[in-house]
Amino acid sequence: MNLGELFDPRASLSISEHYRPHWSQAGAIVFLTFRAKDSIPRDVLQRWEREKNEWIVRHAHADPPWRNALPTLSPDLRNRFKKEFNRCREDFLDTCHGACVLRRPVLAKIVADSLLYFDGVRYRMGDFVVMPNHVHLMASFASEDSMGAQCDSWLHFTAMKINSHLGQKGKFWQQEPFDHLVRSPEQYQYLRRYIRDNGAKAKLQKDEFLYRRYEP
Repeated sequence: MNLGELFDPRASLSISEHYRPHWSQAGAIVFLTFRAKDSIPRDVLQRWEREKNEWIVRHAHADPPWRNALPTLSPDLRNRFKKEFNRCREDFLDTCHGACVLRRPVLAKIVADSLLYFDGVRYRMGDFVVMPNHVHLMASFASEDSMGAQCDSWLHFTAMKINSHLGQKGKFWQQEPFDHLVRSPEQYQYLRRYIRDNGAKAKLQKDEFLYRRYEP
Protein backbone atom coordinates (compact mmCIF):
# COMPACT_ATOMS: atom_id res chain seq x y z
CA MET A 1 0.00 0.00 0.00
CA ASN A 2 2.29 2.79 -1.27
CA LEU A 3 -0.50 5.30 -1.80
CA GLY A 4 -0.23 6.62 1.75
CA GLU A 5 -0.67 5.78 5.42
CA LEU A 6 -3.70 4.66 7.40
CA PHE A 7 -5.39 7.19 9.65
CA ASP A 8 -3.56 7.43 12.99
CA PRO A 9 -5.83 8.70 15.80
CA ARG A 10 -2.74 9.60 17.85
CA ALA A 11 -1.20 11.83 15.18
CA SER A 12 -1.91 15.46 14.34
CA LEU A 13 -5.28 15.98 12.71
CA SER A 14 -7.04 18.92 11.07
CA ILE A 15 -10.84 19.26 11.30
CA SER A 16 -12.48 22.06 9.33
CA GLU A 17 -16.16 22.92 9.71
CA HIS A 18 -18.35 24.05 6.82
CA TYR A 19 -21.66 22.33 6.08
CA ARG A 20 -20.05 19.19 7.53
CA PRO A 21 -16.77 18.40 9.29
CA HIS A 22 -13.78 17.55 7.09
CA TRP A 23 -10.95 15.54 8.61
CA SER A 24 -7.47 15.60 7.08
CA GLN A 25 -4.13 14.18 8.16
CA ALA A 26 -0.77 14.52 6.45
CA GLY A 27 0.02 11.41 4.43
CA ALA A 28 -3.21 9.59 5.31
CA ILE A 29 -5.33 7.98 2.58
CA VAL A 30 -8.69 9.67 2.13
CA PHE A 31 -11.76 8.50 0.21
CA LEU A 32 -13.47 11.46 -1.48
CA THR A 33 -16.79 11.83 -3.28
CA PHE A 34 -17.73 14.80 -5.48
CA ARG A 35 -21.29 15.04 -6.84
CA ALA A 36 -22.97 17.21 -9.44
CA LYS A 37 -25.34 19.80 -8.01
CA ASP A 38 -28.40 18.16 -9.63
CA SER A 39 -27.50 14.61 -8.57
CA ILE A 40 -29.77 14.60 -5.49
CA PRO A 41 -33.10 16.53 -5.60
CA ARG A 42 -33.95 18.97 -2.84
CA ASP A 43 -36.94 16.95 -1.65
CA VAL A 44 -34.70 13.89 -1.15
CA LEU A 45 -32.19 15.93 0.84
CA GLN A 46 -35.00 17.34 2.99
CA ARG A 47 -36.36 13.83 3.63
CA TRP A 48 -32.90 12.67 4.72
CA GLU A 49 -32.67 15.61 7.11
CA ARG A 50 -35.94 14.52 8.74
CA GLU A 51 -34.79 10.90 8.89
CA LYS A 52 -31.47 11.88 10.47
CA ASN A 53 -33.22 13.84 13.19
CA GLU A 54 -35.61 10.94 13.79
CA TRP A 55 -32.65 8.52 13.99
CA ILE A 56 -30.93 10.69 16.60
CA VAL A 57 -34.06 10.74 18.76
CA ARG A 58 -34.83 7.04 18.35
CA HIS A 59 -31.36 5.50 18.69
CA ALA A 60 -29.41 8.04 20.75
CA HIS A 61 -32.25 9.59 22.80
CA ALA A 62 -30.75 12.96 21.94
CA ASP A 63 -32.40 16.18 20.84
CA PRO A 64 -32.19 17.35 17.23
CA PRO A 65 -30.77 18.85 15.14
CA TRP A 66 -28.57 15.88 14.32
CA ARG A 67 -25.54 18.07 13.48
CA ASN A 68 -25.35 19.26 17.08
CA ALA A 69 -26.09 15.87 18.59
CA LEU A 70 -23.73 13.74 16.49
CA PRO A 71 -20.42 14.88 18.09
CA THR A 72 -21.79 13.99 21.54
CA LEU A 73 -22.56 10.36 20.65
CA SER A 74 -20.39 7.35 21.37
CA PRO A 75 -18.02 6.25 18.57
CA ASP A 76 -20.20 3.19 17.95
CA LEU A 77 -23.38 5.24 17.49
CA ARG A 78 -21.59 7.80 15.30
CA ASN A 79 -20.31 5.02 13.06
CA ARG A 80 -23.77 3.45 12.81
CA PHE A 81 -25.28 6.81 11.88
CA LYS A 82 -22.66 7.54 9.22
CA LYS A 83 -22.85 4.04 7.76
CA GLU A 84 -26.64 4.19 7.39
CA PHE A 85 -26.86 7.60 5.78
CA ASN A 86 -23.70 7.29 3.69
CA ARG A 87 -25.26 4.17 2.18
CA CYS A 88 -28.44 6.13 1.39
CA ARG A 89 -26.38 8.75 -0.42
CA GLU A 90 -24.25 6.29 -2.39
CA ASP A 91 -27.24 4.16 -3.41
CA PHE A 92 -29.13 7.22 -4.61
CA LEU A 93 -26.16 8.55 -6.60
CA ASP A 94 -26.03 5.24 -8.45
CA THR A 95 -29.58 5.82 -9.74
CA CYS A 96 -27.92 8.47 -11.96
CA HIS A 97 -30.36 11.28 -11.26
CA GLY A 98 -29.93 14.63 -13.02
CA ALA A 99 -28.40 15.57 -16.36
CA CYS A 100 -25.53 13.08 -15.89
CA VAL A 101 -23.30 14.86 -18.40
CA LEU A 102 -20.20 13.04 -17.15
CA ARG A 103 -21.60 10.01 -18.98
CA ARG A 104 -19.99 11.62 -22.04
CA PRO A 105 -16.41 10.34 -22.42
CA VAL A 106 -15.02 13.75 -23.39
CA LEU A 107 -16.35 15.32 -20.16
CA ALA A 108 -15.30 12.38 -17.98
CA LYS A 109 -11.79 12.78 -19.42
CA ILE A 110 -11.71 16.44 -18.33
CA VAL A 111 -12.22 15.28 -14.75
CA ALA A 112 -9.76 12.37 -15.02
CA ASP A 113 -7.04 14.56 -16.55
CA SER A 114 -7.50 17.13 -13.78
CA LEU A 115 -7.21 14.49 -11.05
CA LEU A 116 -3.98 13.17 -12.55
CA TYR A 117 -2.39 16.50 -13.48
CA PHE A 118 -0.46 17.06 -10.23
CA ASP A 119 -0.25 13.38 -9.25
CA GLY A 120 3.10 12.79 -7.58
CA VAL A 121 3.64 16.54 -7.05
CA ARG A 122 0.86 17.91 -4.85
CA TYR A 123 -0.66 14.54 -3.88
CA ARG A 124 -0.70 10.85 -4.67
CA MET A 125 -3.75 9.77 -6.64
CA GLY A 126 -5.13 6.28 -6.08
CA ASP A 127 -8.06 4.52 -7.71
CA PHE A 128 -10.90 6.67 -9.01
CA VAL A 129 -14.09 6.39 -11.02
CA VAL A 130 -15.89 9.17 -12.89
CA MET A 131 -19.59 8.28 -12.86
CA PRO A 132 -22.34 10.12 -14.79
CA ASN A 133 -23.14 12.46 -11.87
CA HIS A 134 -20.40 11.90 -9.27
CA VAL A 135 -16.77 10.97 -8.71
CA HIS A 136 -15.15 8.64 -6.17
CA LEU A 137 -11.41 8.71 -5.56
CA MET A 138 -8.72 7.79 -3.06
CA ALA A 139 -5.67 9.99 -2.55
CA SER A 140 -3.14 11.11 0.03
CA PHE A 141 -1.89 14.65 0.64
CA ALA A 142 1.43 15.85 2.01
CA SER A 143 -0.03 18.29 4.53
CA GLU A 144 -3.20 18.64 6.58
CA ASP A 145 -4.22 21.83 4.77
CA SER A 146 -3.59 20.75 1.20
CA MET A 147 -6.64 18.48 0.80
CA GLY A 148 -9.18 21.29 1.01
CA ALA A 149 -7.22 23.59 -1.28
CA GLN A 150 -6.76 20.85 -3.87
CA CYS A 151 -10.43 19.85 -3.80
CA ASP A 152 -11.40 23.48 -4.38
CA SER A 153 -8.98 23.61 -7.29
CA TRP A 154 -10.35 20.42 -8.88
CA LEU A 155 -13.95 21.55 -8.53
CA HIS A 156 -13.32 25.05 -9.87
CA PHE A 157 -11.17 24.00 -12.84
CA THR A 158 -13.34 21.08 -13.97
CA ALA A 159 -16.56 23.10 -13.60
CA MET A 160 -15.10 25.86 -15.76
CA LYS A 161 -13.99 23.40 -18.46
CA ILE A 162 -17.23 21.38 -18.43
CA ASN A 163 -19.43 24.49 -18.53
CA SER A 164 -17.36 25.88 -21.41
CA HIS A 165 -17.79 22.63 -23.34
CA LEU A 166 -21.56 22.65 -22.71
CA GLY A 167 -21.96 26.36 -23.43
CA GLN A 168 -23.42 27.08 -20.01
CA LYS A 169 -22.58 29.00 -16.85
CA GLY A 170 -23.19 28.56 -13.15
CA LYS A 171 -22.55 26.03 -10.46
CA PHE A 172 -21.75 22.52 -11.66
CA TRP A 173 -20.66 20.67 -8.50
CA GLN A 174 -22.23 20.52 -5.08
CA GLN A 175 -19.77 22.69 -3.18
CA GLU A 176 -18.37 20.36 -0.51
CA PRO A 177 -17.07 16.85 -1.18
CA PHE A 178 -17.63 13.99 1.25
CA ASP A 179 -14.43 12.66 2.78
CA HIS A 180 -13.45 9.70 4.91
CA LEU A 181 -9.98 8.83 6.26
CA VAL A 182 -9.12 5.18 5.65
CA ARG A 183 -8.61 3.34 8.95
CA SER A 184 -7.54 -0.22 8.12
CA PRO A 185 -6.08 -2.36 5.31
CA GLU A 186 -9.45 -4.12 5.08
CA GLN A 187 -11.26 -0.83 4.59
CA TYR A 188 -8.72 0.22 1.98
CA GLN A 189 -9.32 -2.95 -0.03
CA TYR A 190 -13.10 -2.63 0.41
CA LEU A 191 -13.03 0.93 -0.98
CA ARG A 192 -10.88 -0.13 -3.92
CA ARG A 193 -13.45 -2.80 -4.78
CA TYR A 194 -16.26 -0.28 -4.31
CA ILE A 195 -14.66 2.11 -6.79
CA ARG A 196 -13.91 -0.70 -9.25
CA ASP A 197 -17.45 -2.09 -9.14
CA ASN A 198 -19.36 1.22 -9.05
CA GLY A 199 -20.10 1.31 -12.77
CA ALA A 200 -21.40 -2.26 -12.83
CA LYS A 201 -23.46 -1.63 -9.68
CA ALA A 202 -25.17 1.29 -11.46
CA LYS A 203 -25.74 -0.95 -14.52
CA LEU A 204 -23.71 1.30 -16.82
CA GLN A 205 -22.07 0.37 -20.09
CA LYS A 206 -18.27 0.54 -20.20
CA ASP A 207 -18.28 3.80 -22.17
CA GLU A 208 -20.60 5.50 -19.65
CA PHE A 209 -18.03 5.80 -16.85
CA LEU A 210 -14.27 6.14 -16.53
CA TYR A 211 -12.35 3.91 -14.10
CA ARG A 212 -8.67 4.26 -13.23
CA ARG A 213 -6.85 1.64 -11.16
CA TYR A 214 -3.86 2.70 -9.08
CA GLU A 215 -0.73 0.63 -9.68
CA PRO A 216 2.02 1.21 -7.04
